[in-house]
Amino acid sequence: MKKFVAAAAGGVMAGLLVTTQVAGPLLAQENARQSNVYEQLDLFGDIFERIRAQYVEEVDEADLIEAAINGMLTSLDPHSSYLSPDDAEDMRVQTRGEFGGLGIEVTQEDGLVKVVSPIDGTPADEAGIEAGDYITHVDGEGVLGLTLDQAVEMMRGPVGSEIVITVLREGEPEPFDVSIIRDTIKLTAVRSRTVGDSVVLRVTTFNDQTTPNLEAGLKKQVEELGGMENVTGIVLDLRNNPGGLLTQAIKVSDSFLEKGEIVSTRGRNPQDGERYNATPGDLAEGKPIVVLINGGSASASEIVAGALQDHRRAIVVGTKSFGKGSVQTVMPLRGDGAMRLTTARYYTPSGRSIQALGVSPDIVVAQPRRAPAATEEEETNTNRRFRGEADLRGSLNNDSLSEDEVRQIEEDRKKAEEAAKLREEDYQLAYAIDILKGLSALGPKE
Repeated sequence: MKKFVAAAAGGVMAGLLVTTQVAGPLLAQENARQSNVYEQLDLFGDIFERIRAQYVEEVDEADLIEAAINGMLTSLDPHSSYLSPDDAEDMRVQTRGEFGGLGIEVTQEDGLVKVVSPIDGTPADEAGIEAGDYITHVDGEGVLGLTLDQAVEMMRGPVGSEIVITVLREGEPEPFDVSIIRDTIKLTAVRSRTVGDSVVLRVTTFNDQTTPNLEAGLKKQVEELGGMENVTGIVLDLRNNPGGLLTQAIKVSDSFLEKGEIVSTRGRNPQDGERYNATPGDLAEGKPIVVLINGGSASASEIVAGALQDHRRAIVVGTKSFGKGSVQTVMPLRGDGAMRLTTARYYTPSGRSIQALGVSPDIVVAQPRRAPAATEEEETNTNRRFRGEADLRGSLNNDSLSEDEVRQIEEDRKKAEEAAKLREEDYQLAYAIDILKGLSALGPKE
């Protein structure tokens, strides 16, 4: 018994010795790391003082510190940044749905400003700015080397004033100038309409108005069609939607899902992860849904597309989305400023991250570039109606159909002609409508 106790005691002593031997170097490493951090902070203080005392021109200390803070944040990723009090207020206004500017969502890539997407109905959209365009100059001044916030500040100005931006576009041999008149940007979060018996919900952004607008728009269009039983399906158009509030993306997804996970976020620490699940209730009452996306669909748009795709609740059509799979948290700072910091990645219900990869559509459909305007002669030849049997003198009548059946055929033909016209105006949307018609023809699932 004495031998057992002695052996046990020896084991404890050895354990203490090993722990001490391991903890010693770790503690020394931590102390060295802390010492290095303080040395770097001292270095920052030295540089700050030398700039303030010896720079060729007098500098504003507050501006210098703000620039240092912003540099620290922007070195992390393209979406982390410092927001001055004015910028923080602008951001709060934007989430409410009205602000001044050009109407483009931008990011930074290779030192240039890249257009994520133009916003529907804004000056930039009407001027022909496209997702994927690069802005190289603003009023003749280059943006290369500027921070994103500095470049955005150059594009701001009084409502009604003119700005000339130089655009570099894939497929164009040379950069070209675009003149835009600044205006107050009033965002209509959701525009609704019917195309035939299908409801089209065009979601342009995810702000505080998105879910209420979507619910009201869908209700109005369903009523105009005489009830959900007369609806072929729904097109959720997320093209050129740069995203917005995570909470709104979750609510929009929940609007069409009965159950299951919508999205999960995972931060640096496992305990910081969150999962968001759908609640019972489907606004579309099980009707088929097609989601339209393109390279301008980012962030919150990708959450919605990914959730509905993973649950097989919708068919995703278009081209690969932008690929912004990170979550930014806006943290208020003293002095009414704020910092926007990337704090997590988000994952679709199947567990995939779309960061830098984007959402891949189930059916890839590119939007053809508009062809040059046809001459009057070409248009006449294109629209010329060919003569058919009914045009021949003395042709026999079709006596196998009633007047109502003939009227129905003519109405169906008219709808088909309208669909053909839509293909010329918006090929991707026409494709989505055709999918809904095909699904409707198959009938409901048993």
